[in-house]
Amino acid sequence: MEPQKLPGKRTLISYENAEEQQLAKAVADTLYRYDHFPEVRAAKLNEVTDEHVRLFWQQGYLVVDEVLNAEEVRTAIAAVMDAVHGKTAGVKVQFVKSEARLKTDDERELAVRKIYDFIQHDARLNAVAHHQGTLDLIARLFAGEKAVVVQDQALLKPPSGGAEKPWHQDMAYGALAYDRSVIGMWTALDPAGLDNGCMHVIPYSHRQGAVPHYAERDWQLCDSSVDVERDVAVPLKPGGALFFSGLLHHGTPPNFSDKRRRALQIHYAPESARKLTPQEYKRMFTNELTNAEC
Repeated sequence: MEPQKLPGKRTLISYENAEEQQLAKAVADTLYRYDHFPEVRAAKLNEVTDEHVRLFWQQGYLVVDEVLNAEEVRTAIAAVMDAVHGKTAGVKVQFVKSEARLKTDDERELAVRKIYDFIQHDARLNAVAHHQGTLDLIARLFAGEKAVVVQDQALLKPPSGGAEKPWHQDMAYGALAYDRSVIGMWTALDPAGLDNGCMHVIPYSHRQGAVPHYAERDWQLCDSSVDVERDVAVPLKPGGALFFSGLLHHGTPPNFSDKRRRALQIHYAPESARKLTPQEYKRMFTNELTNAEC
């Protein structure tokens, strides 16, 4: 079945009418699988072996079932919600509706797609990004080189229609366009399951290098280039994390459940990495050389 496109070229947080929901469900059914899962996982950060490190670079990702404990998860959720409700000065919040239209706390939360640039303003979230066990693991993945935080954000997918994040590579977003692979850590704060928008990845896809992206439902890979048959879904319990290459193809389907799906996403780069020039970025991540359409 040919996946259908949502109308327009805009970033969504939720679907506002039945037609958008129907189209989104068609995308969820055709562009994602729900029966393939990671074959290898580490229980905790201190149980990651050299074999796990090897598999990370072979497959492009690694699942660690507990990065944050229950108290750390509660603290992180409190910090995220303080930012959503304007209680933490300096944190940036991306709304999809005018703040003036948001009359209640629930309306405000449901209108937030993400919060970002928070580690300078909230010690609780700074502690997550600079957790020593995480930094040690990332340094191992970088073959011993120090890891530097280059992006911090919390991603909110609200219940009853939280929008898809289409398949993409994180390094195709300018803030993460470096000359060496960045590594993302996506940490679940709520149970992230098949029904509320857990992460999906295409193993080994990072080996293709940079792939052109297009402004369709978002800044994304062309739907026709997604290798859906190899899709691996990555459900996570609160505190569990997915570590993945910035070139790995990944996405999250819509959340049509009645459950929240809040997650932290921190990106790290090797200390020696440098940003791509605009010309290098265009050559690698856009269709500038080919003029090919999606």
